[in-house]
Amino acid sequence: MSFLSPDSAFMRSLGSIVDAIVVSVLMAVSSIPLVTIGAAATAGHDAIRKSLIGQGHLGKNYWRAFRENLGKATALWGIFAAALLVEVYAVFFMPQTMMLVPKFALAIVWLIGFEWVWAFQARFENSVGRTMANAYVVGVSHIGATLLLIAIDAVYAAIVVGSWIYMPEGLFLLGLLGYGMLIMLHTPIIERVFRPLVAASEESGDDDGSDRAPMP
Repeated sequence: MSFLSPDSAFMRSLGSIVDAIVVSVLMAVSSIPLVTIGAAATAGHDAIRKSLIGQGHLGKNYWRAFRENLGKATALWGIFAAALLVEVYAVFFMPQTMMLVPKFALAIVWLIGFEWVWAFQARFENSVGRTMANAYVVGVSHIGATLLLIAIDAVYAAIVVGSWIYMPEGLFLLGLLGYGMLIMLHTPIIERVFRPLVAASEESGDDDGSDRAPMP
């Protein structure tokens, strides 16, 4: 039965689903303090990327990336969390029509940065400010990829809402798959955009042989 072969498309897909579930659980556990959400998102990106290329052990990769990125990723999350609180306050307590444009603009800016910043933190060594800047430069200059990432998240959110309304028993599985599955779907898109950036770093001699390449 070839479909049960470890190299078959079925078994690879099954393995990816299991890895997504494991990463979702790890992210949920390590995000309990709330301030560590950024580190969890960064570690999730690192663990999933290495899983897809068959590098190392999933759990070990996750916790190593979590520890290594805790400081900078927490600082980045502080920025995004503050902006999110402002957006939520504006939506619920500032209903004036004149505020629609600022609220919409803040939501778009937040989404663009959030889609890229954790992958940048996981993939490249840089300062917090430069990581943030690079996330927005790439997010805007590769707007097609950014919109595709947002669309994937929107479809997942729609499935969750649909399951909640029509098939609540499916919420458990969707919860297990969670953000890990989103990262699994995002990673090929992100890596395609990152490929020339990693190559440029290697050609310039900045790559020191570590997994996280420096980026100007």
